[in-house]
Amino acid sequence: MQSEIAPGGLRERKKEETRRLLLEGAARLFGQRGFESTTVADIAAYANVSVRTFFRYFESKEALLLPDGVEIFAYVEDALSRRPADEEPLDAVCNALLDAAEPFAASTLTALSHPLEDIENVVTTRLVQAFSDFEERLTVLVQRRLPRDTPDADLKAAVIACAALSAVRAVLRTRRARRASGITDAGPGPLLRAFGLLREIGSPAGS
Repeated sequence: MQSEIAPGGLRERKKEETRRLLLEGAARLFGQRGFESTTVADIAAYANVSVRTFFRYFESKEALLLPDGVEIFAYVEDALSRRPADEEPLDAVCNALLDAAEPFAASTLTALSHPLEDIENVVTTRLVQAFSDFEERLTVLVQRRLPRDTPDADLKAAVIACAALSAVRAVLRTRRARRASGITDAGPGPLLRAFGLLREIGSPAGS
């Protein structure tokens, strides 16, 4: 007896395929024509859908350059939840961001596979804004890891979260400036070094 696929299952598969084609088309067209010269209509045509359908999947062509914000934050939240309970809060946050960096960076680097300044500018701007939006959510997660009797726990959590995310923003800006100078510094290495500097700043002199 031949199994039947539920209509809902077929619809989901078609939606996933359309999303995949839109992402694939964007990556190819951005590489061939440049970000500014590629229109939403071009991307929609590649996926054989209408412009109206495109906007059911993405709010703009800029949105094609990065994973969905919820997806980005889910990586970080999941990574933080898996850190040891007795780990220092700053170390836990930094290590969680590093753990999340690999799949996150892979998606970003796919969009940046061609040295296009316009794409890089858009990506950096969106990343900085995304991490700014995440500060309050990360602060809540950090505070949950602090002992109940921690003085000024809300303030300490906010400082840790904002400091860690500021380190990420510093890496993004520095990497962009280095690329403009012809220096390649990809992968989690710069982020790891930034967190090392952050720990040095917070340590007593000579320790």
